[in-house]
Amino acid sequence: MKIAILSRNPKLYSTKRLLEAIVAKGHKGMVIDHLKCDIIIDDAGPAIYYNGNKLEDIDAIIPRIGASVTFYGTAVVRQFEMMKAFSAVSSLAITRSRDKLRSLQILSRSGLSMPKTAFTNFSKQENQILKLVGDAPMVIKLLEGTQGLGVVLAESNKAAKSVVEAFEGLKARVILQEYIEEAGGADIRAFVVDGEVVGAMKRQGKEGEFRSNLHRGGSAKVIKLKRAEKTAALKAAEAMGLAIAGVDMLQSKRGPLILEVNSSPGLEGIEKATHVDIAVKIVEYIERKMSKKRRKVDA
Repeated sequence: MKIAILSRNPKLYSTKRLLEAIVAKGHKGMVIDHLKCDIIIDDAGPAIYYNGNKLEDIDAIIPRIGASVTFYGTAVVRQFEMMKAFSAVSSLAITRSRDKLRSLQILSRSGLSMPKTAFTNFSKQENQILKLVGDAPMVIKLLEGTQGLGVVLAESNKAAKSVVEAFEGLKARVILQEYIEEAGGADIRAFVVDGEVVGAMKRQGKEGEFRSNLHRGGSAKVIKLKRAEKTAALKAAEAMGLAIAGVDMLQSKRGPLILEVNSSPGLEGIEKATHVDIAVKIVEYIERKMSKKRRKVDA
């Protein structure tokens, strides 16, 4: 089987580990920079050219699409899907997960608990929207932010109003979110593959930092999920249509609260914390799907 990893950097930990797992399982692996792919659409059928050469006979792809290139990256994934290649993460699910507001709406519709969140288009109604979220402290997030960037903790209602006004002055869209104090600057990342939580870690922000992202200097340790946390992670991934997902949640007095569902979760932190070969589990998931596809064709 020929499996392509869509990644802009073959030296990244996640990309290298996935390529190692593909080869270890006896398949042919390759890394393709999706930004260097040319999409051809005509009556001969969908095609992709990479560095001037037509890509053919690729059985499956593993998208590692960065948030800054979601539009073009998902277009490439969609083209592979049109060419009958199996995608470990669908283009629709990637698009869905990258829209913070849309993803929260989907999770809410599915009955999943999350911090109370507000979004408004009334730029002069800051006081009203602040009241709907509750008293400060509260978290203000850029809709386009990633890896903890564009996330501000407002300690007072006055500070929250100032931050919202500042973002609005820059024409930036933000959501306001309830601050969960009892989480203590920590969150849980549950890694889901094919309807199973294959690893989980607790990420703790460094002293004085409310964001727990490892990119922001946080630390991680393995954690055994409670039943409610595992159920919430699986339900969240399913609601987003993601067979591979990193589900981030907070531990609160009222149970697990979903923060975000990531469609391209990194492998380094979770593998080092849990000592689980998650890259191999992803390849095994692709093997199961391709085997099922071949049986269906043979029938």
